[in-house]
Amino acid sequence: MDSVSVLIPTLLRPLVEGRSEVVLPADAPMTVGGLLDRLSEGRPLLERRIRDETGALRRYVNIYVGGEDVRRLELLDTPVEPGDTVMVIQSVAGG
Repeated sequence: MDSVSVLIPTLLRPLVEGRSEVVLPADAPMTVGGLLDRLSEGRPLLERRIRDETGALRRYVNIYVGGEDVRRLELLDTPVEPGDTVMVIQSVAGG
């Protein structure tokens, strides 16, 4: 079975059982939105940290598919292919 690897930032790892990478099956055509739906199944806190109440990406969360920012592609409609690596990057305020 083909799969998609999702790389998880340190701040979100407690919400995915401490893992730095989650591998999800890619058994059907998938988009970033569908991938996030699968990743968030049973993890409502993760969903709230990645997407807002309308389902849009939070502005401090960046997602890359194959090294490309989905905000420069098709956002949540960006296609994800088997074998792709998806990076979730959460901006952190600091100074």
